[in-house]
Amino acid sequence: MNVGEWVGLISAGSTLLGGSGYFVARATARAAAATAAASEAAARTMAEPAQRAADLASFREIREDLQRRLEQSEERERALRGLVRTFAAYVSELSAQLRRSGGEPPAPPEAVGEYFRTGV
Repeated sequence: MNVGEWVGLISAGSTLLGGSGYFVARATARAAAATAAASEAAARTMAEPAQRAADLASFREIREDLQRRLEQSEERERALRGLVRTFAAYVSELSAQLRRSGGEPPAPPEAVGEYFRTGV
């Protein structure tokens, strides 16, 4: 039997016994609603660990992706720094050759001069 059938049965029996069936039926319906609310709360509580596990898995996936991207960016930066150092040495050698042969190389742009002074 479901809750509605029980309420109807109790209501009918209480009416026959003295007219207080309305109050019994109302109390039974309230108890059924409270039980349903408690069951729903329990279901939410049981689902929470699964949701936390799913959130943690998503967080780890995002973190790993960002870590991979950061490592790639660092590798590119190292490669570019090496290229700039190599090119700076090459230009320096060409300038020295030009001076040895009696010429004067043009003044480098300010950013190049700063790189030679600071290395950055």
